[in-house]
Amino acid sequence: MDRQNKRVVIVGGGITGLSAAFYMQKEAREKGLPLEVILVEAANRLGGKIQTIRRDGFVIERGPDSFLIRKKSVGILAEDLGIEGELVRNATGQAYVLVNGELHPIPGGSVMGIPTQVSPFLKTGLFSWAGKIRAAGDFILPRSGIEGDQSLGSFFRRRFGGEIVDNLIEPLLSGVYAGDIDHMSLQSTFPQFYEVEKKHRSLILGMKKTTPKQVPQKNGYGAKKEGVFHTFRNGLETIVEALEPQLEPESVLKGVRIDAIKKQSDHKTLLELNDGQTIEADAVILTTGHGMASKLFAPYGLLQGLKEIPTTSVATVALAFPEEAVEQDREGTGFLVSRSSDYSITACTWTHRKWPTTTPKGKVLLRAFVGRVGDEAIVDLPDAEIEKIVLADLGKVLDIKGKPDFTVITRWKEDRPQYRVGHKQRIEAARAELKTQFPQVKLAGASYNGVGLPDCIDQGKAAVQEVLDGLFD
Repeated sequence: MDRQNKRVVIVGGGITGLSAAFYMQKEAREKGLPLEVILVEAANRLGGKIQTIRRDGFVIERGPDSFLIRKKSVGILAEDLGIEGELVRNATGQAYVLVNGELHPIPGGSVMGIPTQVSPFLKTGLFSWAGKIRAAGDFILPRSGIEGDQSLGSFFRRRFGGEIVDNLIEPLLSGVYAGDIDHMSLQSTFPQFYEVEKKHRSLILGMKKTTPKQVPQKNGYGAKKEGVFHTFRNGLETIVEALEPQLEPESVLKGVRIDAIKKQSDHKTLLELNDGQTIEADAVILTTGHGMASKLFAPYGLLQGLKEIPTTSVATVALAFPEEAVEQDREGTGFLVSRSSDYSITACTWTHRKWPTTTPKGKVLLRAFVGRVGDEAIVDLPDAEIEKIVLADLGKVLDIKGKPDFTVITRWKEDRPQYRVGHKQRIEAARAELKTQFPQVKLAGASYNGVGLPDCIDQGKAAVQEVLDGLFD
């Protein structure tokens, strides 16, 4: 094993970079490795898109608000930080899809839009009888036989027809990416569906066989089953606030940006910062977005294929009301909006119901979303205009009296990477280019192998292991 002192620079202080720095330093301490870790973040705060506002007893997320419990890495990190006791599950309740101006309950037995129970789908008003009959074609259709990547839209339309895709599957699956289902990569977003078809032929029968049965339980809020999402009682920024003090003193540089990356030798990289500093590194984990990565390596003609990954802009609008100002005659936790509907909002979470710990007693907290591929202009409007549009849309669904107590609008400009068909191959090609000319530089983060918090943490940990294997083999 090479025991010479080594320096690893992690670029970007979002959850990918933070988890990479934490686990890199943890490995160094536990194994006695002669390793210095430096985290460089261009902003004056850590956490990236994880931003929580605590105001007047409300807990409001500007970015992500939760993560899937079945993806274990956030829970493991919380345990490593000693904050697992702060985790809370979502309260479950009926969710809806807004189609033709009406809220339709998502049919029972729906697994990401795929029916596993016949009766609820026969009874729903989401689809016409022609649409239901076409969807039943999944029982008899053969496997596609398509090798390689394809769009989510083409995959599901072939199996179920257009109506079930447009009114249910598309709102459910495209939301996290703010993407266009007819361009989104099946291989890079939901590859499990391809595997189900490959093994079982019918998606309906395959999902019915492979989906674990829910065990009814009480969760403290009177819901019939346990939620599948976790967040922290006082907001997701709890994990950032726990991570930062765990990093070695003097190992974090905030408010400085990497302006250039230069190759010193086959084993050394020089990073030039915008404040005039230079840092020599034995390895670099680059967790910035793909746009910055392609810019940094443009002088070498590398990573230019990453420019083919488009981004889109979105905004979140959190509105706080007194309880008497919002009359809701439906039980539930929120709704999605069919793309064919004449609304600017794409979804709305009834946050006070889904996450009761976020909202003071006697108050209501709604969180609406605007912006997606092909419909981004709204994100650039002034706050007052966005609020007016969102309130008008919500007023068609809920009985709202008066103005909110306050509104928090957050814009994420050109922020959501679009995993389009061929995404996996694009990322593999980029990493192959680096391996040839900058083998000490690793890519990780939401632009590459998953946008969720657990996916980003997993990428950070994988990059740590890859770096350590290279430095101390």
